[in-house]
Amino acid sequence: MRKILLLALVGLGAQLVDGSLGMAYGVTSTTLLLALNTGAASASATVHLAEIGTTLVSGTAHWRFGNVDWRVVRRVGVPGAVGAFAGATFLSGLSTETAAPVMSLILLALGLYVLVRFTVAGLPRDRVGLPLRKRFLGPLGLVAGFVDATGGGGWGPIGTPAILASGRLEPRRVIGSIDTSEFLVAIAASLGFLVGIGAANINFTWVAALLLGGMIAAPIAAWLVRMVPPRVLGSAVGGVIILTNSRTLLRSEWIDAPTPLRYACYLVVALVWAAAVSWSLRRHLAERSVPTAVADPDGGEHVGTAR
Repeated sequence: MRKILLLALVGLGAQLVDGSLGMAYGVTSTTLLLALNTGAASASATVHLAEIGTTLVSGTAHWRFGNVDWRVVRRVGVPGAVGAFAGATFLSGLSTETAAPVMSLILLALGLYVLVRFTVAGLPRDRVGLPLRKRFLGPLGLVAGFVDATGGGGWGPIGTPAILASGRLEPRRVIGSIDTSEFLVAIAASLGFLVGIGAANINFTWVAALLLGGMIAAPIAAWLVRMVPPRVLGSAVGGVIILTNSRTLLRSEWIDAPTPLRYACYLVVALVWAAAVSWSLRRHLAERSVPTAVADPDGGEHVGTAR
C-alpha cells in the first residue's frame, strides 16, 4: 500500500512538472520505476499506459486555457506516434540485463540536458514568428517518439526545446501543444508494448496509481504554466533524474563501481545539483527585478519591474 501511495504522489509531482515545463513526466516516473527494480520495457509500458489518461486530461486543460496550437499537435503528434510504436517494439526485444542500463543512459542524458538547459538559459521569451513547417515538425516527432518509448521519456525534453528554439510559437503554446500531442504518442507506445511484452508483464495497479496522481495534477499544471518560474523547477527535476540514473548505472553490470567510488560520484552530483538550483533561483530573482519600459495611459513610458 505504501508503494502504491508513493507512485500516486510521484505521478502527481511528475505531472505538475510536465504540465508546467512541457517535459519530464515520463523521465521522472520511469526513473522511479527503474529504482524499484522494474524491468525496462515494463517500466516504460507502465508509464505510457498511465500517460494515456494524464495527457488526455492535460491536453483538455491546456486547450481550455488557450495553450494549444492544433496544427502543431497534428504535424508533430502523428509522426511521433509512428516513432513511439517502433521504439516500444524495439525495447521489448531487448533482454532485461541489456535494456535497464540502456534506458538509464538515455534518461541520464535527458536529465543532463534538462539541468543544463534550464540552469543556463531558462525558457526563452516570447518571439512569435512564422508558422512552423511540416518538414521540421515531422522528423522531430519521429525521433522524439522513438526516444520517448525506448527511454521511458523524451517526448518533452526533445520536442519542447526544439520548438521553443525556433522562436515561432510562444512558450505556453509550445508546452500546451507538446503535452496534447503526447496523447497520440502514449497510445502508440502502449500498443507497441502490449504487442511486444504482453499485458501479463505490466502491473496495472501501478498504472492506476500513476494515472490517479497525474490526473489530479494535470489541470493544476495547465493553470500554473502561467504562474510558476520554470527555470528553478527544471534545474531541480534535472538533478533528481541525474542522481537516480547515475546510481542505476554505477550499480549495473556495465560498471559495477566499488562503494566508495559510487558515494563520491553521488556527492559530486548532489553538489552540482544544489549549485544549479541556487543559480537558477538567483537568476530568476534577478530577471524579475530588471527595470523595463512600460507604457502609461498618457502615451508616454515609465520604468517598471519585470515580472
